[in-house]
Amino acid sequence: MSDNGHFMYFAFGSNLLKERLQLANPSAIFQYTGRLKDHVLNFGLWGEHVDNRWHGGVATIEASPGLEVWGVVWKMENQHLGSLDKQEGVDMGMYYPLQVTVETDGGPVFCRTYQMNHFHACPPSPQYKQVVCLGAQQNNLPSDYQKRLQAVQTNNYSGPSILDQIATVMK
Repeated sequence: MSDNGHFMYFAFGSNLLKERLQLANPSAIFQYTGRLKDHVLNFGLWGEHVDNRWHGGVATIEASPGLEVWGVVWKMENQHLGSLDKQEGVDMGMYYPLQVTVETDGGPVFCRTYQMNHFHACPPSPQYKQVVCLGAQQNNLPSDYQKRLQAVQTNNYSGPSILDQIATVMK
């Protein structure tokens, strides 16, 4: 947290999409797009047979020299740190927060982000992938990175998901 009442948060998964992040964190304001060097984006679950509200794998980052993950730096009020942690499942042990330096057009930015505990690879649902791709498009992430996201294979889940809530907000 910072001393001016705000903190910077680096989003790389469903929270790329403003409407998704602001469901529980209305103070989030776009600051920059940026890249986290020496990391790779993966999709999976925090336990081998865990079910979740997205009905499939969700995004995480892992250290990987030479690769990079693109995302969005959001400025958020300190009062929403708890709701962000809750959304990321910190209290249940799904993710743990970490501090990273993100390269942006405005220079390096020190940000909070999240990495999955006990990662097990699992394809995302089409709905989760759609939210990630919409967020990448909404924030004009590099086109080659967007193409990589669009190429991610899904698990073909076809039932209800959080996307239904987000779609309502986006209308």
